Parts: sequence; structure tokens; C-alpha cells
Amino acid sequence: MIVILLGPPGSGKGTQAKALVKRFSFPHISTGDIFRANLTLGTPLGLEVKSYLSLGQLVPDELVVRLVLARLTEPDVVEHGALLDGFPRTLVQAQSLSDFLSQQGQKITACLYFDLPDDELIIRLIGRMVCRDCGRNWHEKFNPPPSSLICDSCGGSVIKRGDDAEETAIERLKVYRQQTKPLVDWYEERGLLKRVQSFGNPSEVALAVEKALNS
Repeated sequence: MIVILLGPPGSGKGTQAKALVKRFSFPHISTGDIFRANLTLGTPLGLEVKSYLSLGQLVPDELVVRLVLARLTEPDVVEHGALLDGFPRTLVQAQSLSDFLSQQGQKITACLYFDLPDDELIIRLIGRMVCRDCGRNWHEKFNPPPSSLICDSCGGSVIKRGDDAEETAIERLKVYRQQTKPLVDWYEERGLLKRVQSFGNPSEVALAVEKALNS
């Protein structure tokens, strides 16, 4: 099973990714994790990534594709499949993934698109709070942190991230919509896109995910 996750920041995609990995026991693959692993190990591909990041440049499609496809050849993915998060981000990446899977006799099971109106996403984004040390999440409205703003899991400080300010959140969503629309259309044309309306609590959204996969 190869499942792709698409969804704007604040859509609950991360929470559902954890639930899917637990349910299906397949690797959760994100480009960020792959970059960090290769950088830490000092692999040739990692050194290429570093050369772009050190200059503040985006990693080119061709290099991103090589990194992800190399990960997809590893035994755990071959045996169990994968949950792809953050890849593909462009049509070039989507086509490369499709061609690779076809050569391997595999195919994409579904592309889950977590969708919410921008006004709801902004409410979620600007209220988010996180532990500086362990990364645990809260929300000012839906899941308030301890009044002391001290994480009750690790004792770290609970803060608001700078990129969750309202103006920044609006711009992030604008850019995301522009970048993602071609991918949404591409997977929809191929009958692979499954829209998940992310209203409700995580359990309700999980039921929507299950319904989408079963359809």
C-alpha cells in the first residue's frame, strides 16, 4: 500500500499520519526526515542537499526525487508499503513517482487530501502552541496548555511559533493553495484523489479517512 498525504498546514494531516502508521504498520516517509538522515550520515546525496541549503536555495526536483526513490527501495518499504508525507510537491515529482512505481510493478493506493476552508485553518494555526523541547502540541481554544506554560510531559516551555502569526498563516495558506492545486487536479484526473473534510475531532476525521480509503 502506497498512500500520499496532501493537506494545508493546520488541516490535521500530522495527527492522522500517526494514526495511519499505527494502523497499517508502514513507514512514514517525509522529505524533511530523508534530508536530515542523509545530512547526518554525510551521504553523497546528503552533501548535495547541503550545498543547496547552505545557500538558502530550494533543493531541485531531480535531487528530491533521487532521495525519495532511494528510500522507496529499502526493505521495510518493499515489504510494507509507505505513507508519503511532503512528497510529491510538484508535477515533476508526481510523474517521477508514478513512473518509478510502474517500473517496480507497484501503484499508488490513494492520495488523501485533507481539506478545510482557509478561515477555519487560520483559527487553528494562530492558536497553536508547542513545547520548545519535546514538540508536544496544544491549542489556545481547542486544547489549552497548562496555565503555567510549562509542558507537563517534559518540563519545557510552551510557546507560540513565529510562523503561526495571522499574517504569516494567511500567506502560508495562499502559497500552499497555489503550489498544491496542480497536484490535486493531477491525482483527481487519475481517480486517486480522496477528499477528507477535516472538520471535527481526530476520531471523527479518522473515520472519514477510513471511509475514503475504503471507497
